[in-house]
Amino acid sequence: MENFISLIALVIIIISLVSSSIRVVQEYERGVIFRLGRYVGVRGPGLFFLIPFIERMQKVDLRTVTMDVPAQEAITKDNVTVKVNAVAYFRVIEPANAVIKVLDHVRATSQLAQTTLRSVLGQSDLDELLAHREQINQRLQQIIDEGTEPWGVKVSLVEIRDVELPQSMQRAMAAQAEAERERRAKIIHADGEFQAAAKLAEAARIISAQPASLQLRYLQTLTEIASDKSNILVFPVPIDLFKAFSERLTSK
Repeated sequence: MENFISLIALVIIIISLVSSSIRVVQEYERGVIFRLGRYVGVRGPGLFFLIPFIERMQKVDLRTVTMDVPAQEAITKDNVTVKVNAVAYFRVIEPANAVIKVLDHVRATSQLAQTTLRSVLGQSDLDELLAHREQINQRLQQIIDEGTEPWGVKVSLVEIRDVELPQSMQRAMAAQAEAERERRAKIIHADGEFQAAAKLAEAARIISAQPASLQLRYLQTLTEIASDKSNILVFPVPIDLFKAFSERLTSK
């Protein structure tokens, strides 16, 4: 009986050891293996065995992480206080470095992104931040990626999402935009007046060269006015229109 109990206990111990040594790593994961505290390699994906009590494994996720960078308050190069938040996309490309060289690569990347965002904002003008955001995004991505490279982390994209300005600056920008629209409207109106005056001057030169065209234009205007039958119009008739008739009657 005692032998049977001992056999059962031995089987349970063996099963426990085997089950504790079996590891399964998903396709999007890698297992960093340590043997007696020393790094020995990266395994996965799939099923493999560890030496019980001697080897230890730490999993690392290789999928792209979408990380929100909290809003950072900074003073731009032209002394404007702004609040800017962003989003960063990164993934682990060297699992061993992500485990050995940094305690928490996600938190470390987040802190680096926040400090870099404040630094880049301090080196940029407000106009550059509003009109040339792509250039700032590329600068952020490059600086953060250089900082995370020793950790085995690749930062693929950084995007600024929202830019919050003080109320006084918003009102000043709105007034500036309104003034700019009025300036453009006045320029367009003045240009239209200039073109109209040029056309009128050209028409005057043509009419002065051909006096008969003035009479034809006068008759055309009368025809347009006479089309409205609701009014009675009294208009003068130039004497020149009757000149031909008077000369004919005199000749007779």
